[in-house]
Amino acid sequence: MDHLVFCRWADESKVDAAPYKLRRRNSATMRAQYINTKELRICIGTYNAAGKSPPEGLDIAEWLGSGDEKADMYVLGFQEVVPLNAGIVIGAEDGQTALAWEELIRDTLTRISTPSRPKYRCRSSPATPSRDGADEPFLGGTDTETDDDASFSFPVQAKEDLEGDQGEQQPGTQQSTHVKTMSTTDKIGLAWPEQPLDLPAVTTASSSLKSSRSLRAHRSFIASSAADVPNLDLDGTLVRGGKKKGGRSPFVRIVRKQMVGIFLTIWVRRGLRRCVQNLKVSTVGVGKTGYIGNKGAVSASMSVYQTMFCFVCSHLAAGERPANLLKRNADVQEIHRRTSFAGPGGLELPRDIYGHERIFWLGDLNYRIDVPYDRAHALVAAMDWSQLAEKDQLKRELRKGGVFDGWSEGALEFAPTYKYEIGSGKYIGDDQRGGRRTPAWCDRVLSFGKGVRLVSYGRSELALSDHMPVAATYAAEVEVFCGKKLQRALTLTNAEVETGEVIVLPDLQF
Repeated sequence: MDHLVFCRWADESKVDAAPYKLRRRNSATMRAQYINTKELRICIGTYNAAGKSPPEGLDIAEWLGSGDEKADMYVLGFQEVVPLNAGIVIGAEDGQTALAWEELIRDTLTRISTPSRPKYRCRSSPATPSRDGADEPFLGGTDTETDDDASFSFPVQAKEDLEGDQGEQQPGTQQSTHVKTMSTTDKIGLAWPEQPLDLPAVTTASSSLKSSRSLRAHRSFIASSAADVPNLDLDGTLVRGGKKKGGRSPFVRIVRKQMVGIFLTIWVRRGLRRCVQNLKVSTVGVGKTGYIGNKGAVSASMSVYQTMFCFVCSHLAAGERPANLLKRNADVQEIHRRTSFAGPGGLELPRDIYGHERIFWLGDLNYRIDVPYDRAHALVAAMDWSQLAEKDQLKRELRKGGVFDGWSEGALEFAPTYKYEIGSGKYIGDDQRGGRRTPAWCDRVLSFGKGVRLVSYGRSELALSDHMPVAATYAAEVEVFCGKKLQRALTLTNAEVETGEVIVLPDLQF
């Protein structure tokens, strides 16, 4: 190297004396030159199923949103997906009911999906040559790609994400193996695309036979790998009893994790799945003895494009007494303390909940309304939700900056979701077994972080449990890395050199 050229500064002392805020502003400006932003729609739902399996003909379309604009991602959490009796809490985990709910979710997503689906460009996946000769290759799958099956893959943490609690295998399922994605790096940021593993078939006669053999070999590898993953076919179709249920689903399940009665399942559009990486899950039990999983949280961490997301599905302590409120707050603190996700490649420090940019907390949080029983029923009959919300324990925690300091929630403009007579839309009365319960908004969805906009928040009428399901739809901003913009930003043109102050330093000996 003959010379080192520095622009903008007249001497080396000025370079060292550059104010920190100025350097930070320049760094942010540089970042904006190679990062695009886009909005993803995320539907987050929670339901305490009271141990009930979905009956034949159950319609959950209203819960998942039946509007014109469908979500790109569905994050659905269940509490008491199995009955919380001693045999289930302490004994073997029952995953059959969770599978039944997943089959219903898949069928519903297939039914409510619109024919027109957006296309995604994933800047972290291997490059795919453009068929039309364009200079910018298309990255990431779409629902209409012809080579979609050949490129199907699962995240690294397949066993924990797709099976039951860690260390336990579900009855009747085969031990799964790990299938790595095609990316060479787990890190978020400047992940340069690697060369594709297998190219599309070239139309020349000399290479057609070789390409055909390569494609068949790759499909064979994918088939043998997917066979070890329970309950999924090559195209992400849910399978039960060895038979495929329905056709090709427009959504692919990327997370499935159950801890006793807490169950978290996450689905993304087929064209978006390659842009979701670094999947990790974490479970924290805070029930009996402080570690049993009848209460606690199942959390999932992932990167969508270049933005880190975290979803926490929890079931907190029940009860209307003041001591129960203290226990709920203590459960939240314990979940924050013990939730941990392994760093990328296992080389970095573990990431906690607040180590993400977009965070969502859903579940049966069990916070109650501090008003007398008769007064609560009178306000419910008058549909005076604002007065009820003033006495809501969780809203109070949000206002005073308690365990959910900095979190936000939509307005409670719907009836309390607890406690109903099972199989009816009426609140439980004095004559019911177990005593009366004051109506409460036990089922909630919260968010934390910038770049999140609440679109809708409400409950659905599903008279199956003593709870009603709740769903919140968000528009979340994600950062998308643009390699071409970065290349332009790093190119030092003659015009840029001439407009700045250039200094020439002597050769440096290394």
